[in-house]
Amino acid sequence: MPYLYWAPGPQAHPVPKDARTTHSSGQSFEQLKQECLQRGTLFEDADFPASNSSLFYSERPQVPFVWKRPGEIVKNPEFILGGATRTDICQGELGDCWLLAAIASLTLNQKALARVIPQDQSFGPGYAGIFHFQFWQHSEWLDVVIDDRLPTFRDRLVFLHSADHNEFWSALLEKAYAKLNGSYEALKGGSAIEAMEDFTGGVAETFQMKEAPENFYEILEKALKRGSLLGCFIDTGSAAESEARTPFGLIKGHAYSVTGIDQSPEWRSVGAAEQKRLCHTALDDGEFWMAFKDFKAHFDKVEICNLTPDALEEDAVHKWEVTVHQGSWVRGSTAGGCRNFLDTFWTNPQIKLSLTEKDEGQEECSFLVALMQKDRRKLKRFGANVLTIGYAIYECPDKDEHLNKDFFRYHASRARSKTFINLREVSDWFKLPPGEYILIPSTFEPHQEADFCLRIFSEKKAITRDMDGNVDIDLPEPPKPTPPDQETEEEQRFRALFEQVAGEDMEVTAEELEYVLNAVLQKKKDIKFKKLSLISCKNIISLMDTSGNGKLEFDEFKVFWDKLKQWINLFLRFDADKSGTISTYELRTALKATGFQLSSHLLQLMVLRYADEELQMDFDDFLNCLVRLENASRVFQALSTKNKEFIHLTINEFIYLTMNI
Repeated sequence: MPYLYWAPGPQAHPVPKDARTTHSSGQSFEQLKQECLQRGTLFEDADFPASNSSLFYSERPQVPFVWKRPGEIVKNPEFILGGATRTDICQGELGDCWLLAAIASLTLNQKALARVIPQDQSFGPGYAGIFHFQFWQHSEWLDVVIDDRLPTFRDRLVFLHSADHNEFWSALLEKAYAKLNGSYEALKGGSAIEAMEDFTGGVAETFQMKEAPENFYEILEKALKRGSLLGCFIDTGSAAESEARTPFGLIKGHAYSVTGIDQSPEWRSVGAAEQKRLCHTALDDGEFWMAFKDFKAHFDKVEICNLTPDALEEDAVHKWEVTVHQGSWVRGSTAGGCRNFLDTFWTNPQIKLSLTEKDEGQEECSFLVALMQKDRRKLKRFGANVLTIGYAIYECPDKDEHLNKDFFRYHASRARSKTFINLREVSDWFKLPPGEYILIPSTFEPHQEADFCLRIFSEKKAITRDMDGNVDIDLPEPPKPTPPDQETEEEQRFRALFEQVAGEDMEVTAEELEYVLNAVLQKKKDIKFKKLSLISCKNIISLMDTSGNGKLEFDEFKVFWDKLKQWINLFLRFDADKSGTISTYELRTALKATGFQLSSHLLQLMVLRYADEELQMDFDDFLNCLVRLENASRVFQALSTKNKEFIHLTINEFIYLTMNI
């Protein structure tokens, strides 16, 4: 009969790059420590002060907490006493059992543990009241520095602590994780898999017990042997059921860590040597055994954090190829929602995935897609919740460009995430024939904003490219003005008006241009718009003024007028309801028609700068947007032609810089 138990022994773990310093001073842990030692002072972390702001953001402590250093709590504090083990972790007055379960699992993998908890720190010689821990965040490792002031009440730690009151590594680890997420309160409620990923940089896999495969026992056994971290819990039907005890003594909604698995005869027939091998003790340390059939019957979900994707499929150890994409869903430009919202779905970020090599001995290519929304726990204090996210995968047509709405109207996805769900990360395995695909990450509802990290793991090398990245902008040369003897009747009337306003010098200032444009446009019945602003006219002069005198001659203005008529027709095409505005979700297509194919980041900047609260853009803002883009593009082309050896920016990067000046 199978039982669960602790599986000893570290497993191989890929070595991450050096962690990035995160302290606001820009100094590393060692630099801060040496500075304190030279001054003879103990470190005080201004980034995470010993105050209520670091504890809670929506409530006040029910009792007067006192921040104390370990040396003020006990006589002989120890950082780690006799090794960091799962029995060192006792829950305090904070609802973060999910974090405790993850830490308990972490202690079973010594290499992973040593990465999170650097071993070069203690309360002995060189103590300066400063400690540091390392966490994985969105494809990079961060070094989080803290001081050792901990919240206490009546000289006892209030939150996570060790069973041995002289040991403080677990309490300090919790504090560092609280700092990473903004406060202790931010740690209330969660899933163990979240912290497991932050401790390892691993990738998650979730199993519903009711849908568990027949070889589920072997999957768990294999995962534990490879050093994966495992958690499990019982679902709750409502908030009232949370922490409710079942008839068998299990707690609903509570995060449990699976520490091992083994097979043996009935426990009472097991000899002393076998009991010792299985690390059995009679102590009530929170760890217990249960038969595998009971485990499947009483728990609803199991989460596995694989240190590499190796543990997910084949028995052979593979070296997986990994690519990472960082992106954003921004309201009004790239937050299109799922396929249910066809009008905006196509505006989501699009990533081209080229599968060129089949798996060994297979006809298909296997790969894993893990989509993670960033910093939602840290943003809880501002009212942000975990969004419902997922993704879809489409076969890529021959066009090497951002796919438009019509494509998704007539094409179904080849694969997609099992569900859209409000978890920090959604991940699934896929097998598809070699070819090119478009992967679209999205929230379920449109207009929801978040940053995301998308990881793609594949057995063979896969080529990925952001379809919204830097692309060339194709701007034709400005047309030459029509000769006077070839002007149409409309153009002749326009020349007469220009001459009337410009005077003898036949040049107009920005103020005069404002009058001319509004006088002409107000006579056009097919466009509804507010008056053009003076700033728009100044931008137009900046674009078209070839002499540099801050005014427009008639020929310069005539070239602009021809361009303006094209832009008016384009605006009318997208102003379907004749409201005098266009939706910002249509901006990508409208700009593309004028020769601008912008990166998502630049498109988002345009929306933030020119759209109103209803995500609409009137003609004046649309005109400003086009004039600024064209002006920046022409400057870039002129500079890159004359100074090729000095220009190392893409056109999108150059425009981004000029838009922020």
